[in-house]
Amino acid sequence: MGLNSQHAAMAMGFMYMFIVAGIGLCIALFICWILYSCLKRIPESFRLQQPGLAFLLLIPFFNLVWNFFVYPPLAKSYKAYFDSKGDTSVGDCGYGIGLAYSICAALCVVPFINIFASLATLVLLILYLIKAWNLRSKITDIPGEGQTPSASPYGQSTPISKT
Repeated sequence: MGLNSQHAAMAMGFMYMFIVAGIGLCIALFICWILYSCLKRIPESFRLQQPGLAFLLLIPFFNLVWNFFVYPPLAKSYKAYFDSKGDTSVGDCGYGIGLAYSICAALCVVPFINIFASLATLVLLILYLIKAWNLRSKITDIPGEGQTPSASPYGQSTPISKT
């Protein structure tokens, strides 16, 4: 094997690595966008987490801890909203799935356990995102929509005189 073929193989390896990393980043961004959209749909008085903080899940290793501050609180926020509407058909709103996902994601860094935890993490993530998205569509009073705007953000509107 010549020097040129070794360089070509190394270049192909780096290209493959960047493609896989790019696909992984796109998937992570999509997941964060779903969580952001779900949190944004919940009225602010019921939110336990600000929507923009879902994107902190993109930080490597920090996300293993931050999962506990995004997934279970999103489910609790849904639960608080639906409880206020008297809707008990939603159960725990995915709290158990979100907590199990967060635990399994943290266990993915433990040798030997990660073999089983990674498959469980993938399944739990898919189940949680489907549940969260379906609950998102059940929210009828969307923040910022259906409200009549006031004439002025400072109270009563005053006409501007042209002098």
